[in-house]
Amino acid sequence: MTSGRLLLDRGKLMLLKSIMEEIPAELELSNIEFEGPLIVIYVRNRKALVKYPMLAQTIAKKVRKRIVIRVSPDARLSKEEAKKIIIEYSPKEAGIDPNGMYFDEASGEVLVKAEKPGYIIGKGNVFRNMLLAETGWRVVPLRTTPFETKTLKEITNYLIKQSEYRLEFLRTLGERVHRDVIYKNNYVRITGLGGFREVGRSAILVETRESRILLDFGINVGAFSDPFKAYPIIDILRIDELDGVIVTHAHLDHAGLVPLLYKYGYRGPVYTTKPTRELMAIMLKDLLEVSKKSGRYIPYGEKDLLTALTHTITVDYDEVTDVAPDIKLTMYNAGHLLGSGIVHLHIGMGLYNIVYTGDFKYADSRLLSRAHTEFPRVEALIMESTYGASLQEPRAQAEARLIEIVKRTAERNGITLIPVFAAGRGQEILLVLNNAIKEKQIPPINIYVEGLVNEVTAVHLQYPEYLSKKVREDIYNGENPFITDNVKILEGPVARPDIVEDRPSVIIATNGMLNGGPAVEYFKLLAEDPRNSIVFVGYQAEGTLGRMVKDGMKEVSIIVENKVEAIKVNLEVESIDGFSGHSDQRELLAYARDINPKPKTIILNHGEPNAIDALASLLKKSKEIRTYAQKILTPSNLDSIHLTAQ
Repeated sequence: MTSGRLLLDRGKLMLLKSIMEEIPAELELSNIEFEGPLIVIYVRNRKALVKYPMLAQTIAKKVRKRIVIRVSPDARLSKEEAKKIIIEYSPKEAGIDPNGMYFDEASGEVLVKAEKPGYIIGKGNVFRNMLLAETGWRVVPLRTTPFETKTLKEITNYLIKQSEYRLEFLRTLGERVHRDVIYKNNYVRITGLGGFREVGRSAILVETRESRILLDFGINVGAFSDPFKAYPIIDILRIDELDGVIVTHAHLDHAGLVPLLYKYGYRGPVYTTKPTRELMAIMLKDLLEVSKKSGRYIPYGEKDLLTALTHTITVDYDEVTDVAPDIKLTMYNAGHLLGSGIVHLHIGMGLYNIVYTGDFKYADSRLLSRAHTEFPRVEALIMESTYGASLQEPRAQAEARLIEIVKRTAERNGITLIPVFAAGRGQEILLVLNNAIKEKQIPPINIYVEGLVNEVTAVHLQYPEYLSKKVREDIYNGENPFITDNVKILEGPVARPDIVEDRPSVIIATNGMLNGGPAVEYFKLLAEDPRNSIVFVGYQAEGTLGRMVKDGMKEVSIIVENKVEAIKVNLEVESIDGFSGHSDQRELLAYARDINPKPKTIILNHGEPNAIDALASLLKKSKEIRTYAQKILTPSNLDSIHLTAQ
């Protein structure tokens, strides 16, 4: 055995010794396992666990690792016995679904669907700890929703079946993540593989002497026909040396090509929040299905998507997670999308700290709270710049304009078509229109919702803790702020010609850029009638049908059953950028000023050249920002930046 190996073993032994010193003998320690970023303590005396409710937190504080205490498999009740106790002991107010329990024997966890999950957690986790002591199973509550997502149900069942493989994967990963650092003289370098001086295909490689981490791996939805523009530059990416992938949120330009890594043989982890994992599963599965129907090539299949989900590890906001021997990850609210995260990387023992915003919104909305600004340390800020050259109208003004357009269209007996991205904009538009009907600002017309919006709305209802305070409280009080009497959910085969006969009305449909999905079908039916309106409420990428219509083209070509069909655009065309999930120029500058601590380096990405250059110029002109930001960089794809260079 080499001296290096001895050092590694010694480091781990010291860590295990520190943990064991804190475990009371009466718990009957079975074993300690490194499972991915977690250190899992297995005990046999489950009944004694109620005496030590804060044990995991105490040990975690001591060793600065994520600690979980589980009951050894031989000390757990059978699934049937455990199910009976969980149902009998839980308060009736919890509204447990007896058919909504999923037992994961490998992890010792049981997913329990309930109308009010808080009742099976209890204040300070008291009730959940009691159930663990009684059954040996750790309860993971899931909120039931008015309508289930078929995709998520299939994926939950699939992951349960893969639990043994997943446990093996986590333990193998744990040995890598928790090993000692080999190289004491470290460096930090980043390389843009996509999304620099452009919007789309976001991908950043972060390298140290110890590890390699990928931040996002997306696809440019406006350039499907050109793989050199649609996919990140993966030529320099050594997949076999990749330690992990961190996905900031589920939009395709940030997550759309993650399964491709698994097609090429990657078997490492993907780190993201729980809502992002769910949304990613729904949106990527839909991408595959829509692409298959339209004949559009996607370089991976459903098998690769399932493999990616099997290797996904979820993290909560504000939770420090070891992702490599020398890198700790913490994700914070980005305000862009349900579960979207700003990434904080703590590299080395205080060597360097990076904040990567991904897409973020530095303003409150009806749906989400504004992006987080407080971090333990920051040396470099990598900030998106989508609207670096423009200002958006205030949210209140944007809402007022939308309401006025819908009202105006209704008065001429027309239909308002609102193409939306399934995640984020669709839910916010529903909140605005439902409130407008409630306040009698528009007549009580039908609001038809078709496409991926419906499944995504179910995920929003499942994770209210990630939403704005008001929406969160509404859901906790048993209300559904998204689906009211006026909202008509369209699922299965839909006779769209019949839907457009209901006048006046509103149709909310995916896809937001008119480059696929039911929105295109409705556009074809509505485009030539001047009584109708189309309202764009999100970014329209170059090359998409949405961008062409937004820019004023009066005739567009659409492929229908392998034939090109010319469509005259006679309907009213409106664009409201105030609903964007991206920060505008004013908000970007405010974020660069408000972030704390202050970064010495600011790197701009995720913006077209004019947006990047305009924002960089303003940052450099700001006397306040220049007092701490020594470098303001606007790199291109394939540029490498040595962040620790003196």
